[in-house]
Amino acid sequence: MSSANNSDFTGWVAHDPSAADGNMQWGSFQPKTFEETDIELDISHCGVCGSDIHTLRSGWGPSDYPLVVGHEIIGKVTRVGKDVHDLKIGDRVGVGAQSECCEACKPCKMEQESNCEKMTMTFNGRHSNGEKSYGGYAKTWRGPASFAIPIPDGLPSEFAAPLMCGGVTVYNPLVSYGAGPGKRVGVVGVGGLGHFALLFAKSMNCDKIVAISRSSSKKQDALELGADEFIATGEDSEWMAKNANSLDLIISTVSGSFSLDSYLQLLDVNGTFVQLGAPDDPLPSFSPMGLIFKNLKIAGSLIGTRQHIRDMLELAKKTNLQAWVQVRPMSEANQVVIDFEKGLPRYRYVLKN
Repeated sequence: MSSANNSDFTGWVAHDPSAADGNMQWGSFQPKTFEETDIELDISHCGVCGSDIHTLRSGWGPSDYPLVVGHEIIGKVTRVGKDVHDLKIGDRVGVGAQSECCEACKPCKMEQESNCEKMTMTFNGRHSNGEKSYGGYAKTWRGPASFAIPIPDGLPSEFAAPLMCGGVTVYNPLVSYGAGPGKRVGVVGVGGLGHFALLFAKSMNCDKIVAISRSSSKKQDALELGADEFIATGEDSEWMAKNANSLDLIISTVSGSFSLDSYLQLLDVNGTFVQLGAPDDPLPSFSPMGLIFKNLKIAGSLIGTRQHIRDMLELAKKTNLQAWVQVRPMSEANQVVIDFEKGLPRYRYVLKN
């Protein structure tokens, strides 16, 4: 059993909200105390997610500085606690946005642990012992083995990394709301999450897949990712009328403000609108009449469970799903954060040690 000393834990540490402007500092941090239910990883890859940026800048409320973000972690197991029986040294595993749950609350007992009342977020949380959780913009990760998911052989690590959060965040609602043959699915926003939604909707053999964006600048990308049709809302004043009642499920990945009423018009009877993007500001009000007359549902969805992740990884391997990633050295993390904020990734950055 090999192990890392606490002094071996180094990464990109954020000390205040200016970290979001490329001011993370490479240095040491104090990981949680190693427990016999934990593992340690040598991190090979870590995806870059919009939640990292929100956390760095305290966009969702004050962050718990100092912190290390990163929650799409792939690495090799280097240390295994004696109470861990399903992982061994050398295994390649992934860790997503959640790294611990209480196992006792109602959601946990329903195998819905991504809604755990005491969940530990990998990148800005506290473990059950009260100690900080630290993420994957680093060389090494230590945390509970129960949220480390084996990566199937044949699925490259650079593709697997962004699946651990971005991928499962769209996979969960697609599966939960019946995406597949016979379903017409719309995806709002062709970005990191949106590109995964298009890829997975295609892999699930949905009847029709429609990409929805403000401009047609990403139309060709959307078609290559699996969309059958494209709606540019900022370029056609008649887009709502032309596409009314044409979709069964809409997955919204945008984090900015938008008119919910407009998108509800696209749904057919019994349709569902699922919001995934988490804007800093609340959405504007909307009319309930569309909900009433077409029996519509508005839903939200948060990441996914461990079983969702396992199933998603198997589907990605089976269908040879390839995320559109740009691999950058871990040493460039500050510049990557800046480039992410500029909207430059097509469509996910992955940091590599």
